[in-house]
Amino acid sequence: MQVTDLNGCPIEITNLKEAIKMARQYKEYRHEDKSFSEFDKKLKAYWTDMFEKLTTIKRLDETLKF
Repeated sequence: MQVTDLNGCPIEITNLKEAIKMARQYKEYRHEDKSFSEFDKKLKAYWTDMFEKLTTIKRLDETLKF
């Protein structure tokens, strides 16, 4: 399956469960060096968006199975 990321790029997802796990971890990542705070905000937005898209797909998939 493909997901379009925040930048409009298609991302191929081969393992939804693992992709959700990775996005959950990455959206909480922060550099210890505060000079990266603006970059960290962009990364948080990217990974939060990806996490929401992936979990929505999972929810829809589970709903359709019933």
